[in-house]
Amino acid sequence: MSGLATVLCLNCVLAMDSRGDEALPEANVFGRKNLVAWCIVPFDAMKRGPSERAEMLNRLGFSKLAYDWREPHVPTFEDEIIECKKHGIEFFAFWGWHPSIEPLIRKYDIHPQIWMLAPSPEAPTQQAKNEASARSLEPLVEKTRKLGLKFGLYAHGDWGGEPNNLVSVCRYLREHDHADHVGIVYNFHHGHGHIKDFPQALAEMKPYLLCLNLNGMKSTGDPLIMPIGSGEYERQMMQVVIASGYRGPIGVIHHREHLDAEEGLRQNIEGLKKVLNSMGDTGAAESYRN
Repeated sequence: MSGLATVLCLNCVLAMDSRGDEALPEANVFGRKNLVAWCIVPFDAMKRGPSERAEMLNRLGFSKLAYDWREPHVPTFEDEIIECKKHGIEFFAFWGWHPSIEPLIRKYDIHPQIWMLAPSPEAPTQQAKNEASARSLEPLVEKTRKLGLKFGLYAHGDWGGEPNNLVSVCRYLREHDHADHVGIVYNFHHGHGHIKDFPQALAEMKPYLLCLNLNGMKSTGDPLIMPIGSGEYERQMMQVVIASGYRGPIGVIHHREHLDAEEGLRQNIEGLKKVLNSMGDTGAAESYRN
């Protein structure tokens, strides 16, 4: 076992020893019902429409969709919501913001998380950066509050993607704007710089985590997007997730526009089953039986 793997596994053991029975899963965090399909709308070689996409998600057993979009998709927002409802799929999250989504949220009584990049402002001190980042987000923080939506700061690199900075901005907004609905969406594929200290980073973020998106992980971060199970470190990182007690949603990312999104998601599901079996998490692995 590599030194890094030993460190990660040791952290898992320490966490479980210190928490006793509480470390045992209360639910299968990596079970099929907890998965969210992510980055499958503009990143799909088949260019599916809302109906085809919902049917595809049903075939694969997904019950939640995190919806990313580009301008050509704006006219089909309502169709997407309708097809999700028709096929029993939760419209779980919406990327960024667009004014046309607000009346649809009200009309269909949906409550997607809103995912937004955390800004990386130019400022002389850490405190000034925290404040500048928070202030730039306040209009959408207030809008999501009024709509009854969770607002997720999306980890995407730079200053705004660092776990400690994400936490600092969340704390600032909660303390100064009473924004308890603000949290963090953390991505393995933008977290290669925190493979070694992932147990500590996760512990800091956990009180604010709204969703955790998986990816195959190599220390080089090249390629950036890899199916689960094809990397070197996602198994150990997933063990850390279990030991941490996190029980929130788990995103499965496609994000490869040259590839059929169904094939990309299926690769991740197969890889996830392989990793779960290697971890001895047979309960979660069993949830993927057809």
